[in-house]
Amino acid sequence: MSRRAVNPGRRASDGGLPTVASLLHHKSRSPSVLTMALLALGVIILIVYFNSGSGGLQIPSFGVTVTSREAVSRAEGSCTSEVIEALPYLKKAYGSAMQKVLHVGPDSCTVVSNLLKEGKEAWGVEPYDLDDADSSCKSLVRKGFVRLSDIKFSLPYRPDSFNLVVVSDALDYLTPRYLNKTLPDLARVSTDGLVIFTGNPGQQKAKVSELPKFGRPAKLRSNSWWTRYFIQTGLTENEGPLKKFEQAASKGNYEPDCQIFHLSS
Repeated sequence: MSRRAVNPGRRASDGGLPTVASLLHHKSRSPSVLTMALLALGVIILIVYFNSGSGGLQIPSFGVTVTSREAVSRAEGSCTSEVIEALPYLKKAYGSAMQKVLHVGPDSCTVVSNLLKEGKEAWGVEPYDLDDADSSCKSLVRKGFVRLSDIKFSLPYRPDSFNLVVVSDALDYLTPRYLNKTLPDLARVSTDGLVIFTGNPGQQKAKVSELPKFGRPAKLRSNSWWTRYFIQTGLTENEGPLKKFEQAASKGNYEPDCQIFHLSS
């Protein structure tokens, strides 16, 4: 009489000791909890890695809201977002001088748009490119409020065209050779002074992917370096507005991440 083959998996379920074949068969059908956990962790690491390559590391907040201001401050020491946050204190410091403002630096459309909404006269100079500009920014460019201009050369404005000139994320990319030309030209178009936002030493430099846009990595210089340079250039500290700005900032608990210099034109 022929004997029927015994299923090893079935024998294990009948109460006997499991065979090696039955264990391997079982594992192949149902991955262990540890394996699933490792796979999940690998997926999370990949997501974080790819997000970090597109403007900063994006980590789940677990109930903590990360504002755009915080995101930008972590990314390459940007000072343009600092300008937006400092505007209320600049208004208190400069008063009527904030009525006619020129902003020089990347994302100038954002600064100009904010000032125009508050009824100020504002213009902007974008020193790099406008390839990624949105429709709102392109509208400002068409209307002449914002223009693309290489600040290593003379600005396309007459002397004393503006009350105040605000500069951010622009001078850090210039060598002293070009600073010698650009700073006097910025002072030329201003009647009431310059406000210059520069990065702090120790912050990250521009990403390699941004070098074609900026032309060179940022050179983040110390407060003492800038102070000596301003003196050599003949620019003096604008003491009145500086004191008012510091008082207003102190009352508002505002602590800038970037260096801010107030200079007489």
